[in-house]
Amino acid sequence: MSLPEILLASLSPSTRSQAETTLSTLSTTQPQFLTSLLQLVLDQSQQIQARQAAAVYFKNVIKRRWDAEANEETPIDQNEKITLKQELVPAMVALSSQSKLLRTQIADAVGLVAAVDFPTLWPGLLTQLVSHLSSADYAVNVCILETAHSIFAPWRSQTRSDALFESINYTVANFQDPFFAVFDATATTLLSGQNVPNLNVVAQAQSLLMQIYLDLTFQDIPPKFEDSVAQFFGADNGDEGYFIKFLKWDSPALRGDEEEPTPTEPMNIKTTILEICELFEMKYNELFSSRVPAFVRAVWELIGSSTLAVREDAMVAQAIKFLSITAKMGIHKELFADEGTLQGLAQRIFVPSMPLREHEVEQFEDDPLEYIRRDLSLSTEGGGSRRHAASELIRALVSIGLDAPVTRLIEQYIGAALQEYASNPSENWKSKDTAIYLLTAIASQASTSHHGVTATNVLVDIVKFFSENVAQDLNVDGPAVHPILQVDAIRFIYTFRYQLTKEQLASVLPLLVRHLGSSNYVCYTYAAITIERILFMKSGRDPMFNYTDIQALTDTILSALFARILGGGTPEKVAENEYLMKCAMRVIITAKGSLAPTYPNTLSKLVEILGIISKNPSNPQFNQYTFESISALMRYVSLADASSIMQFEAVLFGPITIILQQDIAEFIPYVFQILAQMLESHTATLPDAYRSLLGVLLTPAVWAQRGNVPALVRLVNAFLAKDAARMEAEGQVKTVVAIVQSRLIPSKLNDQYGFELLQTIVRTIPPQLLRDVYFPAILNSVFTRLQTNKTDKFTYSLAYWFFYAMALPIDGLGPNTVVGAVERIQTGIWNGLFGNVVLPEVPKMRPLDRKPVAVGLTRLLTESELMLSNGPLWQPAFIALEQLVSKADALSQDQADDPEAILTAIDYEEATAGYQASFSKLAASQPKRYDPVEFIPNLSAYVKQTLVKVVGADPRARANLALPAPTPWSRALQTGQAF
Repeated sequence: MSLPEILLASLSPSTRSQAETTLSTLSTTQPQFLTSLLQLVLDQSQQIQARQAAAVYFKNVIKRRWDAEANEETPIDQNEKITLKQELVPAMVALSSQSKLLRTQIADAVGLVAAVDFPTLWPGLLTQLVSHLSSADYAVNVCILETAHSIFAPWRSQTRSDALFESINYTVANFQDPFFAVFDATATTLLSGQNVPNLNVVAQAQSLLMQIYLDLTFQDIPPKFEDSVAQFFGADNGDEGYFIKFLKWDSPALRGDEEEPTPTEPMNIKTTILEICELFEMKYNELFSSRVPAFVRAVWELIGSSTLAVREDAMVAQAIKFLSITAKMGIHKELFADEGTLQGLAQRIFVPSMPLREHEVEQFEDDPLEYIRRDLSLSTEGGGSRRHAASELIRALVSIGLDAPVTRLIEQYIGAALQEYASNPSENWKSKDTAIYLLTAIASQASTSHHGVTATNVLVDIVKFFSENVAQDLNVDGPAVHPILQVDAIRFIYTFRYQLTKEQLASVLPLLVRHLGSSNYVCYTYAAITIERILFMKSGRDPMFNYTDIQALTDTILSALFARILGGGTPEKVAENEYLMKCAMRVIITAKGSLAPTYPNTLSKLVEILGIISKNPSNPQFNQYTFESISALMRYVSLADASSIMQFEAVLFGPITIILQQDIAEFIPYVFQILAQMLESHTATLPDAYRSLLGVLLTPAVWAQRGNVPALVRLVNAFLAKDAARMEAEGQVKTVVAIVQSRLIPSKLNDQYGFELLQTIVRTIPPQLLRDVYFPAILNSVFTRLQTNKTDKFTYSLAYWFFYAMALPIDGLGPNTVVGAVERIQTGIWNGLFGNVVLPEVPKMRPLDRKPVAVGLTRLLTESELMLSNGPLWQPAFIALEQLVSKADALSQDQADDPEAILTAIDYEEATAGYQASFSKLAASQPKRYDPVEFIPNLSAYVKQTLVKVVGADPRARANLALPAPTPWSRALQTGQAF
């Protein structure tokens, strides 16, 4: 088959698998494969479907293999890379007049290559891009500017570094002149009002130019941009500048359809200008401060001329946000302090922005899950909501000392809205919704998704407002109250939960539980969200609610949640609402062992859900919470009843087997962690069911899936801890070491997991076997990696492993064994390895790693013949030990390894640590961290006593204490004083 035929075959379900296999083989074996693929994309004689498939496959190969080392893929030939970097931009430009879909794929590929190679390995990219900018062909300009923006935009979120500024400075030096030229030409064309062809394309180019202006000034302002501030922002008593001109600009030809929800290009231009103004106000205020009044007037006019059309939301919200930032800065407080100004803000911004819009009510009814997600994200992240932006402006005004007049003003509108509602509750329910939102805006002064509102306006009585106006909506069922008002009542608790006492929260919990049975999707979901957040609350370091507080409600909550989840029917519908499963997870974590009497029912429901969603895993967060729930249930029930683990195995082995047999990739890392958790719970003989699984776990195919590796390491570690002797007898330890050598130690991504396995190996395998069989193989692999691809992570892990092995209280395994194993690889190598690689890592040790390292280093200094005989090496190691122990002593008990702490902090949206494409750790399944030096209760005492003993017994140690710059410890040891 020809390449086009193979690509077409990849689009058909019946031939897709074979075609994809063939493409994968060709991509790594056929010379110039990607070049051929790019030529096919450009070949207009080919079928468009084949060209599209070629473009998508081309981009995906670039994504996986351009940075092959980072992704552990087969690298692209360097000569082909050079060819592609010459051909990509011309290909993208050629496609700009043929197909937007094809051009977009190739443009994405340019961005992917640039992310890795620009500017160091692709210095000619900017020259290529700039050479295609045109004064006439704006379709090509848009193509070039989109690509430039895709390369520059990531700089906005990057941490400041020398490497980042090298890239920015290089770009500015080579791009700013053509950028200014194109900006001037495009702006002049648009602002002149000329009737030009393709006006919308010219406006699109202008919108991209605004974005690039923001890209290039976001981290710091380049000199030429600083010199041209007046050109863009205007000058007092002079030209008003491009930005104000564009804020006032209105092109009748570009107004479009008012019913269309997508913003027009002029709106996009104005929105970006307002983002630029926000940046300059916050970061370059000395350049912008004098122009703030002019921009406030322009923004005021912009808001006044806007409509309530959905397409204007982002622009108006950004305009209001600009006013909020201006107010919050406090420099121009006089612009807002006048009573008349506040009234104007209320009439032009607060009152029009607060009522629910018709499209929001429609979304509440027709797309409830999206309504919830948007509502939650706006409460913490902002966004394009006028309502949220107006609330932020109210809060900004209160924060600069205008709390009294603003509170009085808003309370008047709240009172009027409540009166309007009272006159006809069924018709005027939106007025009450507006009143509640206004109250929330004026009462909330600071908030986080973690805690809800954290600071409030002292002039507002939140509890009184709740009891008089909100609480009754929690108690009403059926059509007597609009469901949005019920959601408002639930969200009020969610928002102000930390302003309520535990007793008040406990009294509303049963009402929230009742709302889990509501027929309204948003209502029962918000009830679940609020219950979960209440159970997550802390009182000091401890959870505010424990199992005794919810024992009467636990079964009711879980039954209601599982009924809701399983009511979805199809895998996609069952898994669509992660908030329900997150609530179930939190209830299980809070209930702990109190679930022991009834856990089989909970487990059966979780397994039923798992069986359904495994047919088509579609929601990663739902998957995470499902497995976390199973893991937490097993953790706490088995602590209350150790024999229950056999029941868990009986119920879970079936679904686990199906997941493994069907190779459900999304679930396999979770399954390995659940298996490890069950395996670690066994204290007696290992069941045969586990032993039969071990052979499969040690096959290369299982380790080839990158996302499996951390969970596989956890599971193999559990096998080694429970059954190392049998594994050694059956040759499986050799297989594990071979995996460490071939797949883990050489890998920049997975080397730390290799060292995790090696830690377990050194504490479970007899020292003689380690010395004679395993250490030579392991150390050869380690030294090869050190010579070819040393990284900070690798050297840290290696140093920790050496000290870990030396610290273990195992006869025959100590510093002399470890150092001897290194010396047998090459005589004299230890001195350089320790001095140049291992010792420099000691000051970098993380708090929880310091104790094992301190013990291992102490034993090395006091037991190793080689170290005691080498004063120049012994002395810096002694100084490092003294400094390390002082740090380890400072490690408070609060920082100690608490196996329960991670469970009370499972909060994936907040930490963005829930589902990850490569691997998702189950917090509830994590065992207590193994402490190799648990036998040492007082580290400082142990280290000092050991040093005193060796100094008294060994003249070499006493001689080594003669440091060029004595330390408190060396002086005390030399004089026999206490220290």
